[in-house]
Amino acid sequence: MTATASPGEAARLSRGVRIGYGSGSVATGAFGTVPGLMLLPYLTDELGIAALWAGVVVFLPKAWDVLLNPVAGRVSDRTTDPAGPRRPWLIRAGLMLAGAFALIFAAPDLDSRWLEAGWVMVFFVLAATAYAFFQVPYVAMPAEITTSYDERTRLMTWRVAILAFTIMLAGATAPVIRDAVGGRDGYRVMGVAMALVILVGVVSAWWGTRTAPIGAVSAGAGSLGEQLRVVGQARDFRVLLTTFVLQALATGCMLAGVAYVAEDLLGRTGAATILFVCFVGPALLLTPLWARWGERVGKKQGYLAASLLLAAGAALAVLARGGNDVWTFVATGLVGVGYAGCQVFPMAMLPDVAAVDAARTGENRAGVYTGVWTAGETLGLALGPALFALMLALGGYLSSEGRDISQPDSALTAIALGFSLVPAALTIASLWWLRQYSLDTAEVAAATHGPLAGHGGIDD
Repeated sequence: MTATASPGEAARLSRGVRIGYGSGSVATGAFGTVPGLMLLPYLTDELGIAALWAGVVVFLPKAWDVLLNPVAGRVSDRTTDPAGPRRPWLIRAGLMLAGAFALIFAAPDLDSRWLEAGWVMVFFVLAATAYAFFQVPYVAMPAEITTSYDERTRLMTWRVAILAFTIMLAGATAPVIRDAVGGRDGYRVMGVAMALVILVGVVSAWWGTRTAPIGAVSAGAGSLGEQLRVVGQARDFRVLLTTFVLQALATGCMLAGVAYVAEDLLGRTGAATILFVCFVGPALLLTPLWARWGERVGKKQGYLAASLLLAAGAALAVLARGGNDVWTFVATGLVGVGYAGCQVFPMAMLPDVAAVDAARTGENRAGVYTGVWTAGETLGLALGPALFALMLALGGYLSSEGRDISQPDSALTAIALGFSLVPAALTIASLWWLRQYSLDTAEVAAATHGPLAGHGGIDD
């Protein structure tokens, strides 16, 4: 049952709704992790596509996703349904996402590298399209199902904890499944297995949020272009988005490099699984602590500290160039500690920005805000593998069709830099924008006693 909160009453959600909402990260985590981890080596080392062109194949579908995300936000803002404007899209788009994902890695033997690469691109575009219409409504929900500043942090804590677990599950098991079966069949089986994981997340999020409160603020007037201009003029949103996009670029670059670091620098494919455990293990343990600490010092200060830890870990990972397993794993663990905070805080700050805007204007632009946000995140995560592929090409990386070959020293150096110093520099650069963020707890609390206050809810 859904109850309506009185004006000014903090909308505290039940644990069931928090877990139900957070379970959507099973879908977003699997889709965000596996292509970034597996697709580039699939193209270069299994299909034999040159590194530069492989980067193009990985980037273009994501670039389409960037253009589509604000449209998905606008559509969900204007959706009329008894279940609310967001939930119906979780199941509609989520089912398509799972099906298209399984087909990305299922390219048949077409006796042509370019036809096979075309297969990958077509189904990656379909998956990216479905993902836009799943993720944007999903990310928009927290601004509407609770009016509480701190409750959004708690909601994001569940989301990020489940996200971290999914990254570990998908990132650690996908290479194992591929290697256990071997060759192209290994990629095909892995694709189906990960599609089933996505399906679990989709259905769980749709069902688990069925009793969540539904915000009743009217959709914003005007064209999509006019709304995008309004969102673009929101200074706190703009600087927060820039910070997050640069960090998505950094983590996307590191994610794309995992398989190459494991195989070419550390000399064993199994190291990819260990790297993921080192990355996500600390995040699973520390995500709730980041949230609690953020409640004490503020979200911005928590985000700053997490960013510095992520950058320090990435810089330390340069030791992978010497084949140092232990220090590479330690560095990856430090990245994981920082990454947990770098997900909790901005994801909790985004609904604050959208809620303040809705309270001030009486219009619901949460979908447009999150559409632009997810477009930026997608752009960063797409450019990350593309940047890593560019570094491989500049380093003279040699592609193959399932054969083990020795790489030149220049390629090994490019792998190490793309996995370490480049992401570290991007993360440090992002802090120039973060320091300009000015929205604080008092301002959010004061604003959300306005138009949104009467439309939050408490799930009994």
